[in-house]
Amino acid sequence: MGGPGDPPEGTPEGGPVGGEDEYRSVVFDESFVRAARLQESSARERMTDHAPAVRRRPPLRRGLTRQALILVVLILVAFGTAIYMGVRHPYGTDEAQQPVDPLRMTVIPLSPQGKVPGGADAEALFAHSPAARYEVGAEGIPLPAARSTAHFSDSQVVTALTTAKDYLVRSSLYPEVLDSSAVRPARALLDPGQLDQFDQSVDHPTADGRHAPTGWLVRFDPTRAELADPRIRVQGNLQATETDPATLEVTADHTFVYALRPTGAPAGAQVSLFTVRRELTFRFDRDDLRLHQTQLVVSYIQAGPQSCAEDSADHLQPLLAGQTAKAGGPAGTNPFATDSATALCGTLAAAAEPKV
Repeated sequence: MGGPGDPPEGTPEGGPVGGEDEYRSVVFDESFVRAARLQESSARERMTDHAPAVRRRPPLRRGLTRQALILVVLILVAFGTAIYMGVRHPYGTDEAQQPVDPLRMTVIPLSPQGKVPGGADAEALFAHSPAARYEVGAEGIPLPAARSTAHFSDSQVVTALTTAKDYLVRSSLYPEVLDSSAVRPARALLDPGQLDQFDQSVDHPTADGRHAPTGWLVRFDPTRAELADPRIRVQGNLQATETDPATLEVTADHTFVYALRPTGAPAGAQVSLFTVRRELTFRFDRDDLRLHQTQLVVSYIQAGPQSCAEDSADHLQPLLAGQTAKAGGPAGTNPFATDSATALCGTLAAAAEPKV
């Protein structure tokens, strides 16, 4: 006979041994039932609403799972950390920020020995001067082949050379800088640590070796002279060297030759040439390279023809065609005064002027 729980006919063939239900381990708890997508309509609903026997339940609205929430938090933390590290330590180095040295400048006017030669044609003057074979504009400031140093890559050296060239172009060739109507093109390339010195130089020019605008820029007295030919002749070179593991220096030595005429003069007025020799030293730390900016630390300028008796700290004061230098020279210099730079003046060699 079968057991008390067995069916009268005995256990069906192929059924579970001992009469155990093969689905007994499956527990249909409340959450399982609530999550079901199909729901059977009740008898009352089928009688009154003629509803189908089974209807589809709307999907349950669920918030973010715990794992998804943790993933979102981790992404936000990683993103915030990357931004913080990029601002505070863009190169991941422990190098201390070096103070920015002020620019040391020397501006030397070159006085002509006689009358300044001139002519009606700027092109003819250039052709009969030492600048006859100079390039025009930025073409005269070529970039040398860049090689990596012990602590700086090829691309970093190229960046330093390119920034130095950009500063030379903006401070020596831009018409709005030459006529003293703007200073921003060059200022925008300076390290923030030098901006106060630059602004003080422009706002309160002084021939003290620190605050002469002509140490930063080539700019002419707008009441005296203007460009007669926009094709400025240029020749010079750039050289990059590593001075320490954190610093690159670029030295620039260029000669710029400008064709000038009196301000407001008609097109046929006499034209003369004005020469500016600029020897500049640029310094770059890693932040400067990253931000495409520079520290101008040495500026040695020779410019003429000018009269040594005139102040060329704020503007260059060109002598134009047919003019001669005024008598006299710089005011006396007190070598015991530490806040005063030694006044200098040179003579413009006849060979440096065009043959007319």
